[in-house]
Amino acid sequence: MAHTLFNDEYKYHIKLKQGDVGRYVLLPGDPGRCEVIARWFDNPVKIAQNREYVTYTGTLLGEKVSVTSTGIGGPSTAIAVEELAMVGAETFIRVGTSGALQPGIGVGDLAIVTAAIRDEGTTRQYMPIEFPAVANIDVTLALRAAAEKLRFTSHLGVSQSKDSFYGEVEPGRQPLAEQLNARRKAWIAGGAVCSEMEAATLFVVSSILHRRAGGVMLIVNSPFAEGGNEPHHQMLDRLISTGIEAIKLLIEQDRVVRC
Repeated sequence: MAHTLFNDEYKYHIKLKQGDVGRYVLLPGDPGRCEVIARWFDNPVKIAQNREYVTYTGTLLGEKVSVTSTGIGGPSTAIAVEELAMVGAETFIRVGTSGALQPGIGVGDLAIVTAAIRDEGTTRQYMPIEFPAVANIDVTLALRAAAEKLRFTSHLGVSQSKDSFYGEVEPGRQPLAEQLNARRKAWIAGGAVCSEMEAATLFVVSSILHRRAGGVMLIVNSPFAEGGNEPHHQMLDRLISTGIEAIKLLIEQDRVVRC
């Protein structure tokens, strides 16, 4: 007999059952951000809260949509995506924060992630390292179109997904400082646009589950540019509205395909 962990009506970690979420799900890391994002939905309702996983469900254009927090990093993100897929989620959009890796990318800009460097450990327990972490093309194009429609500055490119936050932001005090700095220089030389902690896991797990996934990141730190005086909540609104608009575009496109 299969373990009851996988057969319970309510999934073990996210405490959701079939029908609790829509086909389209936004994925922030911070549980506290879910309520803020849900305010952009029509008729939002808080469905569940357990550990780092908070879920609200509402509608956009008459279609059921949801937001679920993933917590920080690959392991908790993988659990969220696995269990959300079990209860009916089909399209995932990561709405997170990141640091810039290229000159010309400013604080408050958006990074639309096309693929991710698998500089983490979670995905190695799913697929060999040769397997790429690539965003779904339809989701990526919807995010780009959304940013353009809203007239937000955005940058399309590859992200570095890592496991250690302080290993990236304070590499000089780490025992592996030389190695960390050399690898960072390589990511920058290769054209990576930002650094964050979840995209690679989201893309690889979604690919295995045959689900669509993409990501848009708000740049909150840059070693190349001074931060402006724009309030943080205004920058977050830019991130959230891009994710919301992208879901609306995907809903409209999917309706045409279904017809």
